[in-house]
Amino acid sequence: MMADTTAVWEDFVDIFYAPASVFARRQNGNFWIPLLVVTLLVGTVYFITSGAMQPIMDAEFNRQAAVAMRKNPRITPEAMERFRTIATRIGQVMTFVAMPIIIAMTGTALWLVGKLFEARQTFKAALMVAAYSCVPKVMEAVLNGVQAVMLDPSQLNGPFRVSLGVGRFFDPDVASPVLIALVGRMNVFTIWVTILLAIGLSVTGKIPRPRAAVAAAIVWILGALPMIFQALRSM
Repeated sequence: MMADTTAVWEDFVDIFYAPASVFARRQNGNFWIPLLVVTLLVGTVYFITSGAMQPIMDAEFNRQAAVAMRKNPRITPEAMERFRTIATRIGQVMTFVAMPIIIAMTGTALWLVGKLFEARQTFKAALMVAAYSCVPKVMEAVLNGVQAVMLDPSQLNGPFRVSLGVGRFFDPDVASPVLIALVGRMNVFTIWVTILLAIGLSVTGKIPRPRAAVAAAIVWILGALPMIFQALRSM
């Protein structure tokens, strides 16, 4: 059998219309390449658009600051303002750190859940699937940035206000934080990533597509847990 000679750059095109072929030819490949590409692209877009996204970051910080001062009256508004400056600087580059962690956690969850469905996927293959499945997040970052530039800053009071999903219709200043955490997962790109995870698990784990879809849905649910826990802490 001849070795696959498809260029790596083609993977980032094929993942949009022929994902199964990407997962099949890269199941024994290097997951670091897609991980680094996705991280650099998403991180760069968020860094470039951080100015337009500032109202969202300010709104999130204000809500968290209000909770912190309510729980600990010794925290002064002046201290919070100093921390805001630090948080803003960290936020501009945080995606470069967060994206690899998200990919690693997603791949690990997919690998573990896949075992429940008798998938023969290797851990390395699971990380590869997770990395390529996050490619649509580059498009999401671009669209979010474009919306942040075009929309009235007064409308940008939460991260899901620029999402292409149910979460944009819920005011985070009024709705329950837990509800926001749940509906925030119901957006085009998160569902897109989940579908790619299902395809990747089916291909690399050698299990039927319906079983892989159920496994990916469980990973989708697990992905909501950190935000739900954070929401519960802020109540």
